[in-house]
Amino acid sequence: MSYLRQIPLALLLLTPCYAAQEAHNHPAPEKLGDVSFPVSCKPVVQPQFNRAVALLHSFAYAEAQAAFQDVAVRDPSCAMAHWGIAATYFHQLWEPAIPPATLASAQKEIQEAQQHKPASMREQGFIAALALVYQPAAQIPYRTRALNYQHAMSQVASSNPADVEAQVFYALALLASASPRDKTHANQKEAAALLEPIARAYPHHPGIPHYLVHAYDNAELAPRGLPAAKAYAQIAPSAPHALHMPSHIFTRLGLWDDSITSNLASKQAAHQQGDLGEELHAMDYLVYAYLQTGRDSQAAKIIEQVKTLSSLKTADFKIGYASTVMPIRVIVERNRWSEAAAIVPPTSAPPHVVAMAVWARGLGLARSGSPSQAAEEILRLQQLEQQLLTSGDDYWAAQVNILRREIAAWSAEASHQPEAAIALMRSCADDEDAIEKLPVTPGPILPAREQLGSLLLEQNQPAMALKEFQIALANSPNRYGAVHGAERAAQLSSSK
Repeated sequence: MSYLRQIPLALLLLTPCYAAQEAHNHPAPEKLGDVSFPVSCKPVVQPQFNRAVALLHSFAYAEAQAAFQDVAVRDPSCAMAHWGIAATYFHQLWEPAIPPATLASAQKEIQEAQQHKPASMREQGFIAALALVYQPAAQIPYRTRALNYQHAMSQVASSNPADVEAQVFYALALLASASPRDKTHANQKEAAALLEPIARAYPHHPGIPHYLVHAYDNAELAPRGLPAAKAYAQIAPSAPHALHMPSHIFTRLGLWDDSITSNLASKQAAHQQGDLGEELHAMDYLVYAYLQTGRDSQAAKIIEQVKTLSSLKTADFKIGYASTVMPIRVIVERNRWSEAAAIVPPTSAPPHVVAMAVWARGLGLARSGSPSQAAEEILRLQQLEQQLLTSGDDYWAAQVNILRREIAAWSAEASHQPEAAIALMRSCADDEDAIEKLPVTPGPILPAREQLGSLLLEQNQPAMALKEFQIALANSPNRYGAVHGAERAAQLSSSK
């Protein structure tokens, strides 16, 4: 087990947070959970290796890398130290999974690990599996490399059935290679089947509840995720990501107060540790939850805090997405269409982030009676969709395609083509419902199914609108817009 000093969660939550404090590096977190990953390196580095793996399981990649590097300095012959450094470049559930700027460094580290030739066949299996991920990107698509890694980790897990880390890393590989279009959630269910039994045997392991939360982060399985969600924050409260992750399940179940509590703690911890990406991620979930409970003033305060943050690297998807969509959420969720029409898309963000702002602008134009101007935004989204397809990002290309057709639907409504508007929006809702969201987002900014209900209400079809709002609420419980839309539709239906 790792030798980690226990810091009470209450102490962490009560520590003051200074918004103006300059971000800087803090000492590595202390309470990370218990990990035991025996390696054939010098015994003196084993506790630090365990600690590095614990950090890795909470996606504290920079801190984990520093810890693995310390192991490599203290034991230059430790192959698994270089495996660990290479693993910190593989962000399996984030975007991009392998940042292009770090690929060369990752390849160098995995080559170092291979050259040291660990004595253990188990360690050789871990290294050989990770090496598959870092094969030349120009020759082998990431999707193929991720599947190759999953299959290799399957072999490591089956060859070492009593090895907890082999099972946990294989479960993560299954989640990383799960297709967003697989609504049977086959990989997620297989990962959960691996993790649930060992969760009972190793109740303080950070990776087990973390990956269970991700496995259950969908409408079908979310109720099963509550025990893991509640456990993870208690196991590793020093990791901002561990404090945030329960809110994935809370969001799925519409437990907004729980989500707010979770993300306030995560935001504070991330700020104290200088982790801007994690801080913004928590802030985005906070804005989302505040809006669903009608706490618009608190959501507005978070937006004001974002404006005080300097040097936002919007080219980083995690930072760019959160900082871009937060103000859009407030405007769009509250139907402030003239403000939406004035949104200026960011210039340096990834194309799928730019698309969010273009969509909101187009939606604002269409819904405020300017469908001809909205056509320009439709064209811009079409260009962004093609850019994503060319780069091989089929998932986000499909999402942008849905956003484009949503504007077209509202433009058709504004142009007095009600049947075309309904047909377009229904196709958007069906397509959106068929694809799972990615972990970095709470969900669509404005679900297409919810928009379909609103569109039917505008066409004075409350009974049909009510059915769509009910489906929307089954997909995303307790969303403010769907709840109030359903109430309005029910009232109008009963009065007819």
